[in-house]
Order: sequence, then C-alpha cells, then structure tokens
Amino acid sequence: MGMSSLKLLKYVLFFFNLLFWLCGCCILGFGIYFLVHNDFGVLFHKLPFLTLGNILVIVGSIIMVVAFLGCMGSIKENKCLLMSFFVLLLIILLAEVTLAILLFVHEQKLNSYVAEGLTESIHRYYLDNSTKAAWDSIQSFGCYMKTQEWFHSNFLYIGIIIICICMIQVLGMSFALTLNCQIDKTSQAIGL
Repeated sequence: MGMSSLKLLKYVLFFFNLLFWLCGCCILGFGIYFLVHNDFGVLFHKLPFLTLGNILVIVGSIIMVVAFLGCMGSIKENKCLLMSFFVLLLIILLAEVTLAILLFVHEQKLNSYVAEGLTESIHRYYLDNSTKAAWDSIQSFGCYMKTQEWFHSNFLYIGIIIICICMIQVLGMSFALTLNCQIDKTSQAIGL
C-alpha cells in the first residue's frame, strides 16, 4: 500500500467517523430534549431508568466517544486511539450479537415481561402524571399490539438494517487495523 492509499484510507475513516459523530450529537440532543421535556415518562415501573431520554443519551454518548476516537486516531495517525476505536467497536459488536441471540432465544419471555410491565403501568395511569403522559403519547401512535404487528411484519427489513450496521462496524474495524499496520510500515520505512 502506497502513501496515497494510506492518505485515502485515513481520510475515508475520518469522514465516516465524523458523520457518525454528528449522528451521535443529534441522538444525544434528542435524548436531552426528551429528558428536559419529559414527554415520555416511565412505562416500566420496575425499571424506572428505562426511559426514551435515558436510552438516547446513553446511545448518543457512546456513538460520539467511539466516533471521536476514530476521527482523531485516523487524522492524527495515532495508534493508541486507533486501537481503542477498534476495541470499543469490537466490544459493541459482541454486545449486539449477544443481545440479538438473547432476544431470539427468550422472545416469549420478553413478550410476556413487556405485556406484564405495560399492564402494571396502565393501572398507574391516573396515579402518576408522567405515566399518563407516556401512555397518551404511545396511544397516539397505536397500542402495543399494533407495535408488535408492525415489528413482525417488518422483521426482514429490521434484520437487514441490523446486518448493515454490523457490516459498517466490521468495515470500520478493518479500516482501523489496516491504517494501524500501515502507520507501522510507514514509520519503519522513514526510519522512526
């Protein structure tokens, strides 16, 4: 691999990570908006931290940190940042695969747990304003059964999107490793 292909790889990795960093900023912004306005309250009272705002803040923050490591590692040609980017992507990929397997294996338990949690939550409709607001906003989009039907009818498309996300992660990991190896070769060639 020549110097021109190294620069190309470096800038491709930088711009893709910059794009993901901006997406992470948007997701984090939506999460903060939902936390501040509290339009979506707690639906599962056994898991009070499981709100839309909290989930979006966590996901957005993770995307921003990982993408930042990829951006800075590629543009600065920093091996430590590139390997940190690789390791974090690998951990996220393994967590996604593990979660997918667990959801597939325990689908019936999950369905009954969600139905039980939502039934318990609906009984608090008149007792808690945040629960009332959450249910009102959910009912404006459709009930649990409609959501479940939509999920099952679009299962193929959801699977394709998830596979594409995993492929992008694997591509990012391979770019990071390739760039890391090329940094070694380039530094050896110029005598550093």
